[in-house]
Amino acid sequence: MTALAAYEAGLRLGEGCWVSWRGSRRALPLERWLAEADATDDALIDCCTGPTLDVGCGPGRLVAALAARGRVALGIDVSAEAVRIGTARGAAVLRGDVFGPVPSAGRWGHVLLADGNVGIGGDVIALLGRCAELLRPGGTVVVEVEGPGTGHVDQVLDVIGPGGHRGPLRWARVGADSVAALAAAAGLVLHVLHSTPGRHVAVLGAARP
Repeated sequence: MTALAAYEAGLRLGEGCWVSWRGSRRALPLERWLAEADATDDALIDCCTGPTLDVGCGPGRLVAALAARGRVALGIDVSAEAVRIGTARGAAVLRGDVFGPVPSAGRWGHVLLADGNVGIGGDVIALLGRCAELLRPGGTVVVEVEGPGTGHVDQVLDVIGPGGHRGPLRWARVGADSVAALAAAAGLVLHVLHSTPGRHVAVLGAARP
């Protein structure tokens, strides 16, 4: 089985998906991702004032919230089940890989990496560099990071879903204390770091020549 199959099995049930690493285990917050965006998501949404691409959008709660505020928003995700759920809730979501063809590449005002999605693929610098390519001039990459002290950790997670589905997944964790250096390595600069209780959001933009 694969990590994607485990995740999708959890999405179908709305619960029962875990990630394990070096003996620790935590549940993925599927109920929260399947719900509507709430006030705790405003730290992310408020940073996206123009056309926004949500990378790894999952079931599309942030895409739907942005659209409800009158903003152009599109989500992409590799999970067919996530796209099915997002489409059913009325969100504009497509199945796709950020490293593959992306609609309106080079014209997005913001690329959003929420819910730890800066860890996609386990290569933060490559991911940030790709996100920068998708922006229009003056655009920003809006990244949710973890708190100070996390640093930068590369992982191979074991994703465990219901029904015996499980598989490995390359991922990374990025803390508020390491995002500026990783951004610089990808040709970006840290514009601002917003910190609210439980949420840390870094806004990255192109480095000046």
